[in-house]
Formats: sequence, C-alpha cells, structure tokens
Amino acid sequence: MRIVIALGGNALLQRGQPMTAENQRANIRLAAERIAKVAPGNEIVIAHGNGPQVGSLALQDAAYEAADPYPLDVLGAETEAMIGYVIEQELGNLLPVEQPFATLLTMIEVDPNDPAFGNPTKPIGPIYDKATAEKLAADKGWSIAPDGEHFRRVVPSPKPQRIFEIRPIRTLVDQGCIVICAGGGRDPHDVRRRRRAPRCGGRHRQGPRGVPAG
Repeated sequence: MRIVIALGGNALLQRGQPMTAENQRANIRLAAERIAKVAPGNEIVIAHGNGPQVGSLALQDAAYEAADPYPLDVLGAETEAMIGYVIEQELGNLLPVEQPFATLLTMIEVDPNDPAFGNPTKPIGPIYDKATAEKLAADKGWSIAPDGEHFRRVVPSPKPQRIFEIRPIRTLVDQGCIVICAGGGRDPHDVRRRRRAPRCGGRHRQGPRGVPAG
C-alpha cells in the first residue's frame, strides 16, 4: 500500500516551544517512531509543514542588514533540506539500514493571478502578543493575523497547479525509497511564457515574491 503522511509544521515545533534544533529533533523523533510502525511492507511518502521554521529563518536572515533578505521561497527550500535531513536520521535509526531515503526539493506551479496573493493566510514564524505583532507589522511591512490567543506573521498560500518533480517522486517510491517531499506544501513557482527558453519549452520558472515553501 502507498501511504502519504503529512506532518504539520507545529508537529515539528509545538506551539510556544523555543525554536531550538533540540526541540525540533525531539518532535521529529516522536513522529518517526509512529511512522516506523507502518513503514514495513508499505510505500511511504512524507510531506511536512515548515511555517515555524521558515519564519525563524527569515528572522535570522533579516538580522544581517549588510545585504537584502533572501526571498521566502529560497528560505523555504532551505527548510525542506533541514527538516528532511533530520527526518532521514531519526527514521533511519529505527528502520533497517538497507532502507533507502531521499529528501526531494519540490517545486509547485502556481497562478501568479491567484487571489491568495492579496489575502495572506499562512502563518509563519513564532507567536507574538498583539502589541509586538502590530509593531513588527508596522516596522517590517508584515501582514499579521490572530493565531489562537496570539498573533503571527501571515504570507500568501496560492493554490497548487502541478508538482514539477512528480516523476522523480514516483520513480523513487517505485524503487522502494521512502521519499520526503513537498516540504511546507511546496516551493511555489509561477511559470510565465518567454521568447527564448529552449531548455524549458518556452517557460520560465521563478518564485513568487513574498511566498515561502507552503
């Protein structure tokens, strides 16, 4: 049986927990223990959230003021590698050494005219009290929204159109590999026509501004 398992970003770093590598590894270890119970005899694909992680990375990136911050889609790709790396380690500690793993950076086509770009809803980063969140929104140009009793930064989450890496994902799964992909939902890319692009069939991929991996 082919099983797709989705780990939410808050499952990897629980609400209110300090954003430490140790906390994230401990939470991933708990998830790995449960995944290991269903892995034998099944084909496993693992997707995961990354809201807390990409928000934390964006804060670290913004702290270096000598250069412009990296785009959120690039930071999202960094979190895919980081989270996949730890999932592979923790799950690999529980399954036979012969079990292969692969973490695959995943890009998804989105519509640049998706109304989600004008209505940010995806929470990223840590939680704040209302006063702190409003100050950060004013200082940094963020959109913020309530998240339970707290507030968080929110960014657009456009509807996915297609997965660019669907063929390598299928190939890896067919070969018995546990695949970790679609981190944060995806790295969103709008695909626009351009005149000279023979290698990509007249199309040009680029990450939408202000959108993380998910």
